[in-house]
Amino acid sequence: MTNTFFLAAETLPLEEPINPLIPPLYDIVWSIIPFAVILFVFAKVVLPKFQEVLTQREDKIEGGIQRAEAAKAEAQEALEKYNKQLAEARTEAAQIRYDTRSQGQKIIADMKTQATEESNRIVEAGNKQLEANRASVVADLRKEMGENSINLAERLLGEQLNDDVKRSGTIDNFLAGLDNVGTAGK
Repeated sequence: MTNTFFLAAETLPLEEPINPLIPPLYDIVWSIIPFAVILFVFAKVVLPKFQEVLTQREDKIEGGIQRAEAAKAEAQEALEKYNKQLAEARTEAAQIRYDTRSQGQKIIADMKTQATEESNRIVEAGNKQLEANRASVVADLRKEMGENSINLAERLLGEQLNDDVKRSGTIDNFLAGLDNVGTAGK
């Protein structure tokens, strides 16, 4: 049997040695055909979808950036508006404080004026009452002094002064004399 194998090996034509890195021609042809079909399907179906998805994402990103910039501009505008309102509120609060202080000072001045007027009125009323009381006391004292002087004169003269005209004339003369003595002593 060994002889036969050698014979068969000798009868076979000599071929070039096979390179494992270069496939045979039929493998290359049969590999290029499915590759071309896959490439055609990929170019017609997958690439447009992929391009569409990329475009949508690009639009989303650009739209998001634009929306972010718009939101930033709105936020900046709102911040400026808030700061302006805050400044106006502070100015208004300062004006209210100033007005309140002015009104308080005016009220205090009015109250002092009213208190002074009330005090003056009370002092004046007291002076009038004191003057009225003094006049009443002086009138009572004159009457009592007149009666006492008549009693004393009756005792000294020994006669009665019944006549009202004489009595009032004597009393008036006596009181006039007392008034002159009171003013001379001052």
